[in-house]
Amino acid sequence: MDVCAIILAAGKGSRMKSKYHKGTHKVCGKEMINILIDKLKKCGVDDINLVVGEYRESLIDVTKDKSVTYSFQEQQLGTGHAVLSAYDFLKNKKGNVLIFACDIPLFKEESINELLSVHFKEENSLTFVTSVLDDALSYGRIIRKDGKVFCIREAKDCTKEELSINEINTSLYCFKIEDLLDGIKNIKNCNAQNEFYLTDIIEIFNGKNKKIGTICADKNEVVGVDSRKQLSYANELLRKEINENHMNNGVTFLNPESTYIDMDVKIEKDVIIHPNVCIYGSTVIEEDCEIFSNTKIVNSFIGKNTKIDSSVIYDSKVGENTNIGPFAYLRPNSIIEDAVKIGDFVEIKNSTIGSGTKISHLSYVGDAVVGKKCNLGCGIVTVNYDGKDKNKTIIEDECFVGCNVNLVAPVTVERNSYVAAGTTITEKVDSNSLAIGRCKQTNIENWVIKKFK
Repeated sequence: MDVCAIILAAGKGSRMKSKYHKGTHKVCGKEMINILIDKLKKCGVDDINLVVGEYRESLIDVTKDKSVTYSFQEQQLGTGHAVLSAYDFLKNKKGNVLIFACDIPLFKEESINELLSVHFKEENSLTFVTSVLDDALSYGRIIRKDGKVFCIREAKDCTKEELSINEINTSLYCFKIEDLLDGIKNIKNCNAQNEFYLTDIIEIFNGKNKKIGTICADKNEVVGVDSRKQLSYANELLRKEINENHMNNGVTFLNPESTYIDMDVKIEKDVIIHPNVCIYGSTVIEEDCEIFSNTKIVNSFIGKNTKIDSSVIYDSKVGENTNIGPFAYLRPNSIIEDAVKIGDFVEIKNSTIGSGTKISHLSYVGDAVVGKKCNLGCGIVTVNYDGKDKNKTIIEDECFVGCNVNLVAPVTVERNSYVAAGTTITEKVDSNSLAIGRCKQTNIENWVIKKFK
């Protein structure tokens, strides 16, 4: 398939009231511009050029890893001028080019494929996407004569009768490159905005008997995002679609309206998700898990048959048959293996917790490796920071660490050892040993009576 793509992203998006380019604002966890780039790539379109202008630094920053190229439109003189700004990208190419606006994040891969299919099947010079809206607002209107597209009229240039038309232009096009380059040089700026409209090429094509075709997309697919209100609406539509897709694949939502799941999250069948849950980024949740209310999971892996209750997990991996929470906090780079218990008010950071280990409550484990089948009592602290460096604590397999123990890193507790409650450990504990590091208790009889006599 000989198809490339141009994404028009040079406008300010001033109605967003933002210092960032509007294409960098996220819908269900991903920047609008990257949503579009990823969909194009999934449809087999890898050669993608972004026409950028104002606020381009933020746009380039979020797309720099996407293997795209850039053209610069220094002055915003209309969509036709924007395409001409990408002339160097197109000039030596044959075949076809998709030209999309950057702010239509809900347009589906299936519709991109339909647009290409109709374009090739009908051998059109131009095929573009229309939609029918109840209120067409400021969208360009499709003017037809005898059923064929005669022109697209921008709303500001429409007559009163033309404004009553509900079929609108979506700014999603597929051109034969040769015909595009031949026709675009004839576009004039004779309109209310004194801009060069790409849509004027339709009249030029009609004058040369070039074939023009259309497909009609659902109105929810072509929602444009040019304000915070429209951004919120796009998030609402996509979130509903995401949750419905998960339910269709066997996931139970107790209240989907209060559940927020990003578009790249993967959830397997027979997972149960309670109300007020947020799952973000590239999280994967395997089958038979249960995610209870007030849980937030970001860019993490959750293994089969694990339960997470009212907890926060960032950039971590949790194994199978594990229980997390309530009120646990897994910070980045934590690896929790199978059949582990991480209980209430336990914080884990940059640590590995071995299979079968229990850390039941009120503990901090940071920069540590904890072995298998250990039991860490209430109030355990790995003292990992000396004011300059982070240091590692190692607790080997089958150790028992009593309540209110400080492990001053770097330190190792070897296999099958016990650490008595209230101990501060500063040196290695050998295998099969009992470590006690606390003062001997002394009771002074009648001390209170003497003090307050």
